[in-house]
Amino acid sequence: MGFRATPQWRRAVFALAMGSALLASGCARFDDSASTPFSPEPSFGNGAEVQPGEPTPPTTTTTTPRQATGPCIDPDPNVVATCLDTTGGLVVLPDAASALVTERRTGRLLQVAQGQAPREVASFQVDGSSDGGLLDIALSPTFTEDGLIYAYITTPTDNRVVRIAPGDVPKDVLTGIPKGATANRGAIEFVGRDELLVLTGDAGDPAAADNPASLAGKLLRVNSPIPGATPPPQVALSGIHTAGDVCTEGNGTIWVTDRTGTEDRLQRIASDGAVMSPVWTWPERPGVAGCAAGAGAVAVALNDGRAIAMVSVDPNSGSVSAAPSLIVQDRYGRLNGASVGADGILWSATINKDGGQPGPNDDRVIRIPIPQNGGGTD
Repeated sequence: MGFRATPQWRRAVFALAMGSALLASGCARFDDSASTPFSPEPSFGNGAEVQPGEPTPPTTTTTTPRQATGPCIDPDPNVVATCLDTTGGLVVLPDAASALVTERRTGRLLQVAQGQAPREVASFQVDGSSDGGLLDIALSPTFTEDGLIYAYITTPTDNRVVRIAPGDVPKDVLTGIPKGATANRGAIEFVGRDELLVLTGDAGDPAAADNPASLAGKLLRVNSPIPGATPPPQVALSGIHTAGDVCTEGNGTIWVTDRTGTEDRLQRIASDGAVMSPVWTWPERPGVAGCAAGAGAVAVALNDGRAIAMVSVDPNSGSVSAAPSLIVQDRYGRLNGASVGADGILWSATINKDGGQPGPNDDRVIRIPIPQNGGGTD
C-alpha cells in the first residue's frame, strides 16, 4: 500500500522546508505489506507513534552573547541545545534553523532549535551499552513529501536499519548486522533518490571486515530501501573497523571516516564507484567521527581531538595535499556528529558524557560558522 502522511505531519515538514531547495521534490510510494514488526518494539510518546508537534519557525542567530541565568543556559550564542545525554547522529532539517539529534544511550530522537527547548520526536528501546544505541539518522530524499526518517540502531541481538513513518512504528529495512562488545558504531546516508549507504563497524572482530559473507566492517549500498522488500546490499568498501561516518557531495562522491588500530582514515569513493586509498590518515588517532562534505572541503568531527578538522580537497583529483586545519579546538570538548544546513552553516554535537569531562551544560548541539579561509580556531 502507498504511504500517506498525516495532515499534521505534512504541514510540519512543509513548514520546515520553506525557502529551501536542499531536497528534491516529488512523491514516493512504499510497499509495507511484507514488512515485519520491529523487535523489541520501540515506544513513541504516549500514543506509540511519531508525534510531530508544531513546526519550528525559522530563527536568526544573534551575535550578542547571552547571559547565563541558570542550569542548561549557555552564554555561547552558537549553542543550540544543552543538557542532552551523549549524542549519536545529527542531521540539519531543510529549514536550516533546526535539526534532529539522537541521544545514543537513551534512544531519544529530538528536534532542536535555537531559543527553544528540545522536543522529543520519537523514543526507541535500544541497547545503549558499550558504543551501541541510537547511532545515526538520515532523512528520506523526499522528506518534504513523505516525512520518512531512517535510523541505525543497536538491539539486544543485532545492529540494524529501520524506517520511521509518521503515525506508525518503525519497520526493519536491513537486519542482521553483527553486534559485538565494541565497534557497533555505524552510519547511514542517502546518495541519490533510491540508494542508502550503510556504514558498519567490525563488531570487535577484525576478520569480519574482510569477510565477504559478513555485513560487518563494510560500506554497503542498499538499493530501494523499502521495509520487507529491500534487496540484498552490495559491498562498496571493505576493511572498516570502528565506523566513523559516511557523507556525500551533490556530484555523487562519497566520503568515509573510520578508525583502525594504527590510524584514523578519510577515504573517498568517486561517483563512478572507484575507491581511492585513504586520502588522508591520522596516525595520532584523534577519533574521527561525523563528516560533512561540500565543494572543495570535508569537515570531520574529532572525538579525542576535540575539534573540527577542515580537509581541503582538490576539486579535480579529489586528493588532499595539505594537513587539515582545526577549528573550535578545545572549545566544546569531544565532537561527534556533523551536518551542514542549506545555508552552509556546519552543525555538530558533543559526547562529553561519553569519555570526556562534561560541563554543567553538556551534552550540547552547536552551530559553527566556517571561516572563509577554512582555518583558525576563533
